Amino acid sequence: MKTDDLMKTESPARRQQGVAMLIFMVLLVMVIIAGAAWQFAPRPDANAQPAAATVSADDALPPITVWHSPTCGCCGDWVTHLQESGFTVHKHIQNNVPQIKYRLGLPGELASCHTAMVEGYIIEGHVPAADIKRLLREQPFARGLAVPGMPVGSPGMEMDGRMDAYAVLLFDADGETQVFSQYP
Repeated sequence: MKTDDLMKTESPARRQQGVAMLIFMVLLVMVIIAGAAWQFAPRPDANAQPAAATVSADDALPPITVWHSPTCGCCGDWVTHLQESGFTVHKHIQNNVPQIKYRLGLPGELASCHTAMVEGYIIEGHVPAADIKRLLREQPFARGLAVPGMPVGSPGMEMDGRMDAYAVLLFDADGETQVFSQYP
């Protein structure tokens, strides 16, 4: 029997099996994609109270974890800014901060000198404490906030009253950004 003859005699049941297999494969791929999206979505700390409750005037702010190098003075100044704004800061001083950024999936173009985490959000660079509080209050679906580089006049980068214009960027898992706040 020739190949053409075999294709002509293929049963409807066999064709239905092929269609069913194709539908199954499409559904499987969709489940895998949904699982990956869920895996990388930001989550609050399981032991923490809901973020909305932690940023009210009467309650303490959630702790924030900061990674910075031992030789970075502006990082220490930013930590002081957070503490003066009511945050409890857990510092991790280490030489390989870029490794933390990589593990957290921070897009390279958003990098600064220090990285932090609070309630499942990444905080990169000299983000003002007021913006972190707003982030916790509003809880947008995002990976975090970033101030790329080290703009003069941002918290921890104060220099004789100078203030360069800079933006605090809200970013998502794909590295897409939008302006969250603008200074001055």
